Amino acid sequence: MHSGSCLCGAVKFEVAGDLAAPDACHCSQCRKTSGHVWASTDVAEAALTLHGADNIIWFQSSEKVRRGFCATCGSALFWDPIHHPRIAIAMGAFDAPTGARLGGHIFVADKGDYYDIADGLPQNDQ
Repeated sequence: MHSGSCLCGAVKFEVAGDLAAPDACHCSQCRKTSGHVWASTDVAEAALTLHGADNIIWFQSSEKVRRGFCATCGSALFWDPIHHPRIAIAMGAFDAPTGARLGGHIFVADKGDYYDIADGLPQNDQ
């Protein structure tokens, strides 16, 4: 079982089972949402238990995706592909230890010009 929350604690969650290797997304939407790089792990919705769900504000960031934020503190918590049984949860929202290790980088063709990716992990343009 893994647990986590937003900064103020108004939204809390638990995830049953092991966490999948997170990825770091470098697309412009994720950079603007997170302030740099969005690192998240995909979780089956059936494995997720939310507390304080009424404190989540959802923003429709594209036709197929919505993003979930705490209405009180503004923490970026979720990336939700609509009509799919999985949801991505921000790695920074999890309580330690997670036992997870970054698996790779996505949308690197859209990364910011102010940094390099030099950790040796796989990189995908999409």
